[in-house]
Amino acid sequence: MTFVGPDAGILDRLGDKTAARRLAIEAQVPVLPGTGAPVADFEAARKLAPGIGFPLILKAAFGGGGRGMRVVNKAEELEARFQEATAEALAAFGNGAVFLERYIRHAKHVEVQILGDTHGNIVHLLERDCSVQRRHQKVVEMAPAIGLDQKIREGLCGAAVQLCRHAGYYSAGTVEFLVDVDSGEWFFIEVNPRVQVEHTVTEQVTGIDIVRAQIQVAHGLALHGAEMGIPEQEGIVVHGCALQCRVTTEDPAKGFLPDYGKIQTYRSPAGMGIRLDGASAYGGAVITPYYDSLLVKVTAWGNTFPHACQ
Repeated sequence: MTFVGPDAGILDRLGDKTAARRLAIEAQVPVLPGTGAPVADFEAARKLAPGIGFPLILKAAFGGGGRGMRVVNKAEELEARFQEATAEALAAFGNGAVFLERYIRHAKHVEVQILGDTHGNIVHLLERDCSVQRRHQKVVEMAPAIGLDQKIREGLCGAAVQLCRHAGYYSAGTVEFLVDVDSGEWFFIEVNPRVQVEHTVTEQVTGIDIVRAQIQVAHGLALHGAEMGIPEQEGIVVHGCALQCRVTTEDPAKGFLPDYGKIQTYRSPAGMGIRLDGASAYGGAVITPYYDSLLVKVTAWGNTFPHACQ
């Protein structure tokens, strides 16, 4: 059996977010001030926090998806937020380790899609903006990032390739960054060594099937070979704009808690520029409480950003 994705060694180096920070530093990619390793207990966090400064954010070292994350605005809040973050990380990932990082209040969350093969070829498929979030979870994603300075775009994409080349990365993956709106500075935050929910917007604007590509890489094919047909870097360009929104089974009357039951009626959009990813969404479908609340991904493409929004 062949695993579709990077090998265990790469997953170890990038799945641990503090190890990924160290790799980024080695690759000379800017990182936010923070702890270089998971923090063992509150006392250690209390001693390290002043060196990072407030506001800071606590993050689960071995997880993602917004779980195990808490913003700490001042020293008096640190103990309570630390207990909350570690408990949530332990429940979600089986490991309560967290690390500390400086928090940027006015930031764009921009990520770069990466494709690499086992022959040493690696390209980026440009960037996505994932700044619209709720509880540190992405809600709306778009490609390309609207209003992003071209120099910043080139810096982010170049840094993503540089880091992944340094890590020996192959398969599909995403390198995530924060861009400080006030100063224009940008910083690496993490690598997701997998296909993400929002890959659809990149597929719509580049015409490259990312899921197919990672399976082909697992077969040992080369990116730029005749079978895969992925262009060299200069041939990867953006056509129009794409926007993705998530349809979730949640109850707004109960603080958007996940909801479940039978779908009585299901009417979906269709037509030019509309893509739906929703295998379990249809009239009569039974939604159980055992899975994520994401039901359908709606992706819209247009020649311009306003067109995609319409």
